[in-house]
Amino acid sequence: MQPRKLRFAIFGNIYQARKSASIQKVLSFLSERKAEVSVDREFHRFLTSDLHLDVRADHVFDDDAFDVDFVISMGGDGTFLKAASRVGEKCFPIMGVNMGRLGFLADVGPSEIEQALQAVYRDDYKVEEHAVISVEASNGSIAGIPFALNDIAVLKRDNASMISIRTSINGEHLVTYQADGLIVCTPTGSTAYSLSNGGPIIAPQSSVLCLSPVAPHSLNVRPIVIPDDAVVTMSVESRSHQFLVAIDGRSEKCDEGTLLTVRKAPYTAHIIKRHSQKYFHTLREKMMWGADTR
Repeated sequence: MQPRKLRFAIFGNIYQARKSASIQKVLSFLSERKAEVSVDREFHRFLTSDLHLDVRADHVFDDDAFDVDFVISMGGDGTFLKAASRVGEKCFPIMGVNMGRLGFLADVGPSEIEQALQAVYRDDYKVEEHAVISVEASNGSIAGIPFALNDIAVLKRDNASMISIRTSINGEHLVTYQADGLIVCTPTGSTAYSLSNGGPIIAPQSSVLCLSPVAPHSLNVRPIVIPDDAVVTMSVESRSHQFLVAIDGRSEKCDEGTLLTVRKAPYTAHIIKRHSQKYFHTLREKMMWGADTR
């Protein structure tokens, strides 16, 4: 019996030439099953021009100009976040192949690629829905994609001085943070930038958001968890009269006085997980909890 013909879009990290064997493994597997393969143009150029690989793609696409059954992200969590932003509200299920170091989102190891793809063809997988958040600027200054799977952060720009971030929840004043910045993260992003700034680890599908200050001036200021249907508004004062908004790591400049509004997006990200994958097992392994390093 011939396997059904599936359509895949492939994104990848263009800085990992030494991991090209994993890319060839994916392409060979899909070619054997006569899958329809679309490749992100920047990644396709990297594979063909820099790595000199023979990439037989049915389509090469830009931006979000692709229509597929599944998306494969080849890299670390950063590559996965970029792929998720390009998928956006199309909600194609995304599989993350980890070619980096510490991957929570990209959790299929190089040795597990064929097994994971076989599971897709057998319908032996689950799709988790992960919350996405969006940011809107009062002056319309957010030029790129305003959606984040991990976090949206307000950060000082170009000097050593702190910024003041007046923050409200559903219109009620919370606090004016004197800090290097403020992170608003989803449960998915709780193990990323927020965690490095003292934020809590939040299990997926917890229906909450977390606000974590970056290097706050007061030791009394701590992260706070709020319902994910809350609307967070922020206005910033800065000595440089500008500040940065980082959306899953992609930064944009904003002028002082801009009112930012962060809320849950109207769609979720769909992430492919194998049935054998368990969140707390993954968390324990990645965080090395219980490991005796002596």
